[in-house]
Amino acid sequence: MNQLLTTFFALAVACVTGLAQAQAPAAGTASAAAPSGSAKIEAKVAICVGCHGIKGYQASFPEVYKVPMIAGQSAKYIAAALTEYKRGDRKHPTMRSVATPLSDQDIAEIASYFEALGKDPAVNLPATADKTPSPQVAALLQKAACVSCHGPNFAKPIDPSYPKIAGQHADYLFVALKGYKSDNNPSLGRSNPVMGAIAKQFSVAELKALAAYVSSLEGDLKTVPERRFR
Repeated sequence: MNQLLTTFFALAVACVTGLAQAQAPAAGTASAAAPSGSAKIEAKVAICVGCHGIKGYQASFPEVYKVPMIAGQSAKYIAAALTEYKRGDRKHPTMRSVATPLSDQDIAEIASYFEALGKDPAVNLPATADKTPSPQVAALLQKAACVSCHGPNFAKPIDPSYPKIAGQHADYLFVALKGYKSDNNPSLGRSNPVMGAIAKQFSVAELKALAAYVSSLEGDLKTVPERRFR
């Protein structure tokens, strides 16, 4: 099994890197909207753009789902997530292969890049969720106490180390929530005692209902393609 996973890591990196290179600008060509305007940071985020810079792009392993929108996400959360992939606290073969070679400085720069990439002063989100949940979902939200961390509109967490989740892809949110329930799976799962305790209270169907509701809310997360592909 270890040999199989090692082989998969190598193939995943080769595949994702190839896609990123195919999307990367030729010399002298303007690249993706780069908040820093730095060729150095653009090189660091190239592999990220290969998936997270394509609208509707789907991961195919360990489950099929749209990769999350990360432009506009909190830098502190992105950095924490990359660090968890690097340590193996988040078990995702492709993401771990991407995160492992990154230094702390790389992680900080990449996280800051994507936070700035999605900022739009014109966006004025409502103070509370813009849609009323069904009675079933309202009960689930109350049981999970989601707003106590993710904020009353699910787009302004009480701490930037927690993710914005309003408007995020429903299938991604569902897989992420299921990951907190997973144990002893080498390719899927997330080690977080707080989220683990919360997610394990719910059935798979209930997690799917929560994900669908949160995804339907107005948020400021987005997918920003490389400039020349917009």
